Formats: sequence, structure tokens, C-alpha cells
Amino acid sequence: MLILASASPRRRELLAQAGFNFTVESADVDESQRDGEEPVAYVLRLAVEKAQAVFARDPTHRGTTAMDGAPGLGEDGPLVVLGADTIVVLDDEILGKPVDGADAMQMLRRLSGRTHQVLTGVAAVTRAGTVSGVETTEVAFAPIPDAELAAYCATDEPLDKAGAYGIQGYAARWIPRIDGDYFNVMGLPIACTAKLIEEANKAG
Repeated sequence: MLILASASPRRRELLAQAGFNFTVESADVDESQRDGEEPVAYVLRLAVEKAQAVFARDPTHRGTTAMDGAPGLGEDGPLVVLGADTIVVLDDEILGKPVDGADAMQMLRRLSGRTHQVLTGVAAVTRAGTVSGVETTEVAFAPIPDAELAAYCATDEPLDKAGAYGIQGYAARWIPRIDGDYFNVMGLPIACTAKLIEEANKAG
């Protein structure tokens, strides 16, 4: 049995498209960055803590919502809880979700014309322990025209996304190239995730 410890609709969609049967239960953990904590350590810690928090709950009080994928994937074997967290990093600084349109505009002006990193920590927890990893993708932004930036930041689209953009949305017009996993930028590196789930199933 597979549980996704995330309320992200993008992660649910990607995991289902990859053929996994799973249920969803969001994790409630403190996402504050610790003093001196590097981005890789931070995103990996959050992924692990989210997965472990859901795994530790009483299984009779899960209240999950089923998300069906292809038959046979994720149905059998031990309980596996999957946690993930995605961050945008520029100059070793984590850019979180903007609080409003003005904050989104400030973030995107910093990203404009530069290359940044998108990191996703992924963790799979079973009774046997935790397997985890971090996927990194380099994302190049073209210079963003002022009119397009203003129009975009006047919408709600950037508000629920790290770095104020989603590669699958309006901001795609500003991204001429990436180096790495495209799905990682969406929030869940599928190949990495599938490998960790396989390892967790064998260990559990």
C-alpha cells in the first residue's frame, strides 16, 4: 500500500500518470529552515519528516482519498509512505512561495535572465526504515518582459508555487532550457521516486 504524504495536486497527478495506485494524506510539519541549514539538507529533511509524520499516525484514523493509477502498481507489499518537498534556489538562497503579487514580482525579477536550481527531496518510509534522495535540475530563465511579468503577477498562479512559477504554466514562455529532470521542476522526479518506492518495498 502506498500513501502520498502531500496535498500537492501536481504530485498527485504525476504519481497517478506514472501508474501508481495510492492514497493521499497530507502531512503537517514545521517547514522553517534551521540556522545554517543548507538547501539540500533542508529539502531532504522536510521530505523525510513529512513521510515519517504520516507513517507514525494510527492507521485506523487515516481518512485517505483514493487516487487510482494503473492496476498492480502500489497495491501489494508493505505500507510505504512517500514524502516530498520542492524548493527553488538562487545564489544558495531558498525562494519559497510568495505571499502576494508584489513578492512574486520581486522573486521573478531576481530569476529573470539567470539560471537557478530546483531541488526536490523524496523519502519513502516503511517499517524497515527510510530511503531518500534529492534530485536537482538547473533551470534557465530568459529576461522577462515587464508587461508579461506584471500580467502574470496580477493573477493567482504564482502564489502557491516555490519561486513564484510553475514550469507547466504561463512561465514556460520564459524557460528556454533546463538541465535535468523536467518532472522534478513540477514537484516530483518520477524516475527517482519510482526507484525509491521499489527500494522501500524490498526493504519493507
